[in-house]
Amino acid sequence: MTWVELAAAVLSAWGVWLTARRRPWCWPVGLASVIVYAWVFVDAKLYSDALLQGAFGAMIVYGWVRWLQHLGDDGRVRIAALPPAQAAWHAALGALGAVLLGAFMHRWTDAALPWLDAALTAFSMVAQWWQARRHVAAWWLWIVVDVVYVGEYVYKHLLITAVLYAGFVSLAAIGLRDWRKAAACRATG
Repeated sequence: MTWVELAAAVLSAWGVWLTARRRPWCWPVGLASVIVYAWVFVDAKLYSDALLQGAFGAMIVYGWVRWLQHLGDDGRVRIAALPPAQAAWHAALGALGAVLLGAFMHRWTDAALPWLDAALTAFSMVAQWWQARRHVAAWWLWIVVDVVYVGEYVYKHLLITAVLYAGFVSLAAIGLRDWRKAAACRATG
């Protein structure tokens, strides 16, 4: 499984790098990575993560279409504001999703870390939604989620993926910086 995990990691890193650069090619690269990672997570009995890959697949199609509708003259996606009330509503939905998915995984599967995996899955969906909607806040949420994922993957001995997610934290910080700068330029421009 190591070579499959490595291939998934490389595709994922490339996709996140393209996302941080606001390039729409991030979406097809991301689609390839979620297909490979679904296989990795089923093998590791991280079923919420495997389900997340399927949900990401659907969100990727949505995000790709959405981004193509909001490109600037430079070929990069334009940033959109996230109203605080909407952010709070999405966070509440993430928390509800975490509880419901965690309860299901705990009761009906042999998931290795049902509650933690479910919470990370639910909040990853919120972050992915925000990414598709072009919100800077997605990067803040990705940083938090990815830090916790590093610990989960170390615990499950998915070391390539743990290193990948440590790299995602750095890429998310770069994305946050660049997207904030783009949002500030848009606001003053």
